[in-house]
Amino acid sequence: MKLIRLSVLFIFPVVFFASCATQQKLPNYLENAADTSIMINATFPELHIQKNDLLSIQVYSASTQPQVSDAYYNLPPVATGTTGSAGQGNGGSSTGGNSGFLVDANGNIEYPRIGTLHVEGLTKLELADLIRKKINEKDTVLINPSVIIRFLSYKVTVLGQVGHEGIVNVTGERLTILEAIGLAGGITDYGKKNDVKVVREINNKREIGTIDLSSKDVFNSPYYNLMQNDYVIVYPTKQKARMVDQSVVAQRISLALSIITATAFIYNVFR
Repeated sequence: MKLIRLSVLFIFPVVFFASCATQQKLPNYLENAADTSIMINATFPELHIQKNDLLSIQVYSASTQPQVSDAYYNLPPVATGTTGSAGQGNGGSSTGGNSGFLVDANGNIEYPRIGTLHVEGLTKLELADLIRKKINEKDTVLINPSVIIRFLSYKVTVLGQVGHEGIVNVTGERLTILEAIGLAGGITDYGKKNDVKVVREINNKREIGTIDLSSKDVFNSPYYNLMQNDYVIVYPTKQKARMVDQSVVAQRISLALSIITATAFIYNVFR
């Protein structure tokens, strides 16, 4: 019993002082922003097409027989949750009952009556101009063709110290980092709001940026407006890492006490 008392007297101060770490104030969202109203010219970056993007492409014209001439350039609609055989061959897939063109690993799509188009790195307007040019080269029936393109697979992935990690799917084509984190349940009490990482791939190059969500300059960051397929990573604070270390220490101390208690019990039984 004396051995147990000595062990407790030695271990208790270690646990006590380990748990008395200095508490630091964590920054809040836009904490350094001034309480004022200013006129801003909001700019939204033009999205560039990436590999594995799913695109909706529709061609319309002033033709007197659009059901014949326009239909040659449009994928037929498919039932939700299914994929037609023709859609597969054209990189097609279904989303909300509409088929789409899936950008393959080489950055290409197969377009009806036109063939292979390299679309990676293009904006929607640039791709629309390219398709319109190809149609005018091959077809004399369509009159003033117009091409409408939409992203069907706008998503980002949020990881780390948030309410729930995972993929955030967006029906539109614009998403800010504040919206993405909000959809992920917000940053936890032990996440760094002033050191959030954004991983982005553009033209086969990967870049990692840092954004401070507590700063008044957050709206000027190139990572405030996210792009499709971005990764947002919220790292834990030092306090969180310290808590994990303390938990490990406490588990080891508990194990040590159990061993000491068992040893003392066996000693008292067989002495």
